[in-house]
Amino acid sequence: MSGHSKFANIKHKKERNDAAKGKVFTVIGREIAVAVKEGGADPANNSKLRDVIAKAKANNMPNDTIDRGIKKAAGDAASVNYEILTYEGYGPSGVAIIVDTLTDNKNRTAANVRSAFTKGGGNVGTPGSVSYMFDKKGQIIIDKEECEMDPDELMMIALDAGAEDFAEEEDSYEVITAPDDFSAVREALEAQNIPMMEASVTMIPQTWVELTDEEDIKKLNKTLDLLDEDDDVQAVYHNWDE
Repeated sequence: MSGHSKFANIKHKKERNDAAKGKVFTVIGREIAVAVKEGGADPANNSKLRDVIAKAKANNMPNDTIDRGIKKAAGDAASVNYEILTYEGYGPSGVAIIVDTLTDNKNRTAANVRSAFTKGGGNVGTPGSVSYMFDKKGQIIIDKEECEMDPDELMMIALDAGAEDFAEEEDSYEVITAPDDFSAVREALEAQNIPMMEASVTMIPQTWVELTDEEDIKKLNKTLDLLDEDDDVQAVYHNWDE
C-alpha cells in the first residue's frame, strides 16, 4: 500500500546495540515479568504476555529461558517489582528523543537518563514535551528472504486482521497497526507461520530531523549509546533521519 518508508529505521534505532551488548534478553526478561504480574502466567489469557513471547522468539531467546522467566514471575511474590517510566527530551539540533524504562529504582534511572542527555549536549524535558511529535503504532517487520508468501496475499492477511498499512522495502515488509489491533494482527500472521523479525508497539516520528554537523552527530550518538548501555532502558525512539 505504501511506498518507501522509514519504518525500518525504527527497529534499527530502537535496538541499535542491544544484540551486540547482549542486552536484549535482559530487556525481554523484564517485559515478561511485568506482563505476568499484570495479566497472569497463562499466555492464552494474557495477550500482552503472548506479544512478549513472540518478541522473545523473534530475538532467538530459548524456550526454556522464556518458560523460566514466566514461572519465576508467577511464583515469586517477593520478586522485583518494575515501574514503567517514560522520559522525553531533546538532543542536538532539536532532535526529539523518547526513552521507555522499566526500573526498580526510579532515582537511579532518572539520574542515568539525565546524565545521558547532558553528556550528549541535550536535556530532559517535561512529560509531553516531544511525544506529540510521534504516533504510537504497532509495527511488524517481516524478512522477505524468509517469507515464501506472495506479497499481495501477505498484505491481505494483515489488512483483514486489522492492519492500517503495509509497506514493501528492499529486504523486508512492514505492517503497521493501531496499538489496540497489534496483537490480533500479529497473531493472524503467526497463524500463517509468517517469520517476523520484529513485532512490537513503537513510536513513529511524524517528521524527521537531518543532522549535517559532525559534532552534533557525535553528541547524539553519545547520548544514544549511553541509553542503550543502561539495563533499565527498554526502548529509545528519536526522529533523527540517520
